[in-house]
Amino acid sequence: MTRTTARLAAALSAIALVAVAAPASAHVGVSSPDAAKEGFGKAVFRVPNESDSAATTKIVVTLPAETPFAFVSAEAKPGWTATVTKAPLDKPTTVGDYDLTEAVSTVTWTAKGDGGIPVGQFDEFAISGGPFPDADSISFSAQQTYADGEVVDWDQPQAEGEAEPEHPAPTLTLGEPTGDHHGAASTTADTEDAAATTEASDDDSSTGLGTWLGGAALLVALAALVVSLRQNRRRA
Repeated sequence: MTRTTARLAAALSAIALVAVAAPASAHVGVSSPDAAKEGFGKAVFRVPNESDSAATTKIVVTLPAETPFAFVSAEAKPGWTATVTKAPLDKPTTVGDYDLTEAVSTVTWTAKGDGGIPVGQFDEFAISGGPFPDADSISFSAQQTYADGEVVDWDQPQAEGEAEPEHPAPTLTLGEPTGDHHGAASTTADTEDAAATTEASDDDSSTGLGTWLGGAALLVALAALVVSLRQNRRRA
């Protein structure tokens, strides 16, 4: 192998590594400013549009049947219709201080008219309720419907120690109990808005930094390739 070929191979390898390190495609996720074990709080589902040509027109969030919520309400969103559906439980269940024979099973947001989440954008959909279970985390499932009829189910469990599945189920990490059963943080509107704003800012900063670093690494690799080819021509 000549020096030129070797340098070319090294440069191409560097470029390939940058491509591999690029961020994975976005997926439906869930976060909260105040959800805690055995408390009440807010769960915010972030939904990206991954289609190249169609808007997202419907989102269905399914709550886990094994850990039902005593109370659930859906966030009202301009341009969307929110529907809360209840279902009977297999057997009476006590959740916190509440005896349940039925519980909310799904929350559905449907876009009005020709609205929805446009291509290349995302939106957030929230529920408020509880009590959350006494567990480290809680997993939901989400179904995303596009205007062209495509349906994507986000419901694959994440196995410990394994790579993330293609369509992972949205999983929320719960805070420790506070003793007042009202969540890990203040539930005032100002606190929730501040936490949501901070989270969005952190996500945007992380994404921007990752993109900048990936682009810088690609430029370095290409520059090395150009220098190598010029040096080889001079020697020839």
